[in-house]
Amino acid sequence: MTGRHLCRPCHNREKAKGLGKYVCQRCHLVIDEQPLMFKNDAYHPDHFSCTHCGKELTAEARELKGELYCLPCHDKMGVPICGACRRPIEGRVVNALGKQWHVEHFVCAKCEKPFLGHRHYEKKGLAYCETHYNQLFGDVCYNCSHVIEGDVVSALNKAWCVNCFSCSTCNSKLTLKNKFVEFDMKPVCKRCYEKFPLELKKRLKKLSELAARKAHPKSVGLNSA
Repeated sequence: MTGRHLCRPCHNREKAKGLGKYVCQRCHLVIDEQPLMFKNDAYHPDHFSCTHCGKELTAEARELKGELYCLPCHDKMGVPICGACRRPIEGRVVNALGKQWHVEHFVCAKCEKPFLGHRHYEKKGLAYCETHYNQLFGDVCYNCSHVIEGDVVSALNKAWCVNCFSCSTCNSKLTLKNKFVEFDMKPVCKRCYEKFPLELKKRLKKLSELAARKAHPKSVGLNSA
């Protein structure tokens, strides 16, 4: 501001900008405490009174249909409050995690993208999109890459949906009671395995026996075929 002549309101705006604070749109002074936001502008809260009870307002005042109310009066009206921005919800409401949200404010805890009606997954009081729930917590099906919500088939050191665990050659459904072998990191039923070339079967058997001796003594290999 050196070398410039500023009027009082402009001087206060420059000062507030340097302090990272707001200027009151009524008295044009810097707001040192938490401002009251009304119609996207900042004010000293004590410039306003509750429309219903006349009590001097604080920064916790709520705006509803162009009018300001103290928190107790607003709560008595039964208007839902967004769990994110703490502002009234006048349009569509999302009910989740025991709270209510503006549609655009109900977001993934990891990527912060709104769900916008898409499915979300809950964990320890937070909501996640499918992608980030998978990455952080989920048993992810090796075949379909979705969170496994029901029973999990653990085979070939991977997790599978019950309906996705099938022969990679003929697509016939498999269970852990069926005899199958691993080929290209996927299960192959005994019938399809028998159609493999002899040299390929020998190589697969050798690889399976080697893996069983090293690290996966319980994994299903050719000895179960």
